[in-house]
Amino acid sequence: MRSEILELMLEKCAEVFGVPDSELNESTRFADLNAKSSQLVQITTCLEDEFDVEIPFMNFKRQQNIGEAVNYVLELVEE
Repeated sequence: MRSEILELMLEKCAEVFGVPDSELNESTRFADLNAKSSQLVQITTCLEDEFDVEIPFMNFKRQQNIGEAVNYVLELVEE
């Protein structure tokens, strides 16, 4: 399940931030991507739709990098 979340997260981040997914990995920091709230909302909405889970935005945006965000979503999916 973690690999599925990671794959989707990398795809969506590449799309939203306009960077090749080959430049993204689990340690990519959202701050380095100059992430704005509206961009993070797009990512959480996609994840919610795909995995049928509600992702509290305020908690999601506290995640520092893609790997932390994947782990956070995984916890929610496994509840």
